[in-house]
Amino acid sequence: MGIRGLQKMTLLDWPGRVACTVFLDGCDFRCPYCHNSSLLAAGEEPGLGEKELFSFLEKRRGLLDGVCVTGGEPLLWPPLEELLERIGDLGFPVKLDTNGAHPGRLRRLAERGLIRYVAMDIKNSKQKYARTVGRTELDLAPIEESVSWLLGDAVDYEFRTTLVRQLHEEADMEEIGRWISGAKRYYLQGFVLREGVPDQSLSPLSREEQERFAHRVRPFVQTVEIRGMD
Repeated sequence: MGIRGLQKMTLLDWPGRVACTVFLDGCDFRCPYCHNSSLLAAGEEPGLGEKELFSFLEKRRGLLDGVCVTGGEPLLWPPLEELLERIGDLGFPVKLDTNGAHPGRLRRLAERGLIRYVAMDIKNSKQKYARTVGRTELDLAPIEESVSWLLGDAVDYEFRTTLVRQLHEEADMEEIGRWISGAKRYYLQGFVLREGVPDQSLSPLSREEQERFAHRVRPFVQTVEIRGMD
């Protein structure tokens, strides 16, 4: 496993901050709509060296407000704690993206003060989760544990769902809303069919449909917004 890429600046990945995004490879899900599918298998392509990454970060001290770490699934990466510690030593707060399947590792990072913000994907309503993440069977207990832990406000967070016409219905939004009831922030993201998406037959919802979906969640969550993928 390794560092596979670096987006040198983003205004979207961490609300209210100018950040960069570090991409780690490897993932335990196989979502058919994944727009980072090149990162799913660990170590199959050359990536970015740590020396290059930290040289970049040294030059951006005082210019960037934070570092976003995404994947793949970052919590699968064995040296993640060491990486985040080194980033923190440079003075950068860290936002972590996760699928929520590793609650123990997530808690440990927060307890060590290595992450400032968490963005957790809620893939779908519970009964559709396995299909949505490309698994024939799935134990939802770890994901439910991550949701419950984040709702406890141990670290700042958001939940988010990428909407796909063939996978999501309005009724799913109400079920998700009840599941994450009381959450601070929930973002709906429009699916974008790009080269490399595993299932090229999938399609997005219209903006009007996304608004209807958002309306179904708003009774349960403090802030619900629609976020573009680009």
